[in-house]
Amino acid sequence: MNISLIETPNIPFLERYLDLATFRQTLVAANLANIDTPGYQSRDIAFQSELSWAATEQYKDELHPFVRKVEGLIERPDGNNVSLDREGLLLSETQLQYKAAIEFIRYEFRMLRGAINDGVES
Repeated sequence: MNISLIETPNIPFLERYLDLATFRQTLVAANLANIDTPGYQSRDIAFQSELSWAATEQYKDELHPFVRKVEGLIERPDGNNVSLDREGLLLSETQLQYKAAIEFIRYEFRMLRGAINDGVES
């Protein structure tokens, strides 16, 4: 069980958001690392669906997203379907999502700091 010393209503969700973004980044990196591996099939998660699940009360502390093979990509004669363009786009998208979540966390801490300092932001 994850215990946090500072917790606002948004922090647990943002933690799960960052966990999902990090997990997806790992999948994209694995796809890119296997771009020349015969028979390798791109893998991904349904980010929005996983995020919706992470926002529910039933979500547990451990991250177990459903990893699936990506369907509908052009397969090379060796059976590999990794697309450098697709993975590069996902890499950029995931980095932006991660940065956005970090900004939201910074905002939460600014709000906490303001509350601690009697409403005066430093």
